[in-house]
Amino acid sequence: MKEIVGNKVVLIGAGDVGVAYAFALVNQGTVDHLAIIDIDEKKLEGNVKDLNHGVVWAASRTKVTKGTYEDCRDAAMVVICAGAAQKPGETRLQLVGKNMKIMKSIVDEVMANGFDGIFLVASNPVDILTYAVWQYSGLDWHRVIGSGTVLDSARFRYMLGERFKVAPSSIHAYIIGEHGDTELPVLSSATVAGISMRKQLERDPNLEGEMEKIFEDTRDAAYKIIEEKGSTSYGIGMGLARLTRAVIHNQEVALPCSALLEGQYGQDNIYIGTPAVINRGGINRVIELELSDSEMQRFTKSAETLRAIQEEFFPAR
Repeated sequence: MKEIVGNKVVLIGAGDVGVAYAFALVNQGTVDHLAIIDIDEKKLEGNVKDLNHGVVWAASRTKVTKGTYEDCRDAAMVVICAGAAQKPGETRLQLVGKNMKIMKSIVDEVMANGFDGIFLVASNPVDILTYAVWQYSGLDWHRVIGSGTVLDSARFRYMLGERFKVAPSSIHAYIIGEHGDTELPVLSSATVAGISMRKQLERDPNLEGEMEKIFEDTRDAAYKIIEEKGSTSYGIGMGLARLTRAVIHNQEVALPCSALLEGQYGQDNIYIGTPAVINRGGINRVIELELSDSEMQRFTKSAETLRAIQEEFFPAR
């Protein structure tokens, strides 16, 4: 797999999500150079100045600049946060028509300027748009990553931590499937402070209903946050920064993201949320979790939901 030299990242889209990601990236000192592209150039100039004024307190010096597509030529990663935002009451899948054209114009510009790194896509609906970036770019699929269920899994771990009174870092549990209404929790392999969730469910019949309620709160969290503050930004910004760090630092860490399936879970030719090992080359390999029968049924439904939308734009060959 191609080895990418340098720690330059180009961010395309400096809305709420993009700026939250940029702040997390600068604060953590992950990259040497962050170039930001946005159509609102005046606001972008202000954000670039503001971010640079915080660099003195960051872990290391990050050069933040107002970018152009020419910056993509020597970038290790291009992170796409651009696109129409999700409105109150609107599902992520309803955004697909608006954002597909935007994505093609962005990818065409990036590739025309000689980009040869890794794409990280956060625009919604992220699974379908990540597939689109793969198709439009012509890159090997390992080098096109979607944010997928990285935020959903973080929300789930946080809520489980509140329930069991333990730090979220001591909880290992994934949300997989569509980043949206058909996603599902994988409780069969989840652990809380090393204790199997499956065994806890077997011991306490009432726990299953409680876990489903926590999952529903996880799944619907975005709708509530959008209603309350207009957008979700900090959580996904941190999640994107985590994925970026895994790539830039060649960490070989398993993280939930949107990755291409090639037979895993009985599915192929579809980007969907699943754990995957991330390193300097992008997605090193997909991790196929052992699902219970009910979990597999829910995952299959989620994949079919995405595939129906995907094939409207990319008919099956």
